[in-house]
Amino acid sequence: MTPTPARGLIALLRLPYWLMTGGLSLLTAFAITKNPLSLSVQTILLIFFSMAFITSAGFAINDYFDRESDAVIKPKRPIPSGALTLKQVVAISGLLFALGLVMAFFINWLSFIIIAADSLLLLIYSTLVKRKSGFVANVLVGILTGTAFMYGQATISNPPTVNLISLSLYPIAFGTIGGNVLRDILSLDGDAKIGYPTLPQKIGITNSAKTAAVFFTLTGLLAPLPYFLGNFGVYYLPLILLWSVLLIYSSIRLVTSASTVANVRKYERIVTMSMILLPLALIIQALSPMIGGLV
Repeated sequence: MTPTPARGLIALLRLPYWLMTGGLSLLTAFAITKNPLSLSVQTILLIFFSMAFITSAGFAINDYFDRESDAVIKPKRPIPSGALTLKQVVAISGLLFALGLVMAFFINWLSFIIIAADSLLLLIYSTLVKRKSGFVANVLVGILTGTAFMYGQATISNPPTVNLISLSLYPIAFGTIGGNVLRDILSLDGDAKIGYPTLPQKIGITNSAKTAAVFFTLTGLLAPLPYFLGNFGVYYLPLILLWSVLLIYSSIRLVTSASTVANVRKYERIVTMSMILLPLALIIQALSPMIGGLV
């Protein structure tokens, strides 16, 4: 397929990740309010797109700094394929950062601060951290993922606040760290070609798989925390407990089975596919008053 600016832009934006960031923030807001209809259409759009635009801005600036390595291992990316120029990618990234920040500003001051902090961390990730330590980069991505929960609460609270309601959801982001460690195992050969200092490069596949298992176990154990702290109701629990079981099972298998690329790929897929249970649990929590009325 011939690279064109339109196709390059779509690839640059990484649209599926909008659901992980903007979608997760919005579902958190819905789950906390337990009444999605109480939010105006304007607020819903601002919450979703402010976080989504910042996410795409981060991917775009990361592509700019990864242009040489992408030319070796990901030649179809927008820059090495010739779909977009360096100036275009920088301009798109800058525009998206600005749009995300402006939209967050129109929500409230705390939302703006969270988005501004995310923007700074994304820049640090792309310009410095990713090249110095792959594992620190994995942790930083987990930290950024967790801010989606905080952002979801900050956008709908009056006065703006972040407390145990969203902070009890934050440990779910540990699973992102484990997932990135497994993906580093799967991209071991490509990362070795360009010299990325990922965890598998330093401690090997077996120890990296065990490290990922630790983060999945923590996520599985702590994911039900919002219920046990009384922040969420019982309807949140069934799907989250199922997710916890799948995460802990995958963790056990990562430790006890042979550390082959095939096994790592198998359990990485289980973890990735099981992630759908998190947004479903948040949706059920958001609709819990309606469900309770029907039961």
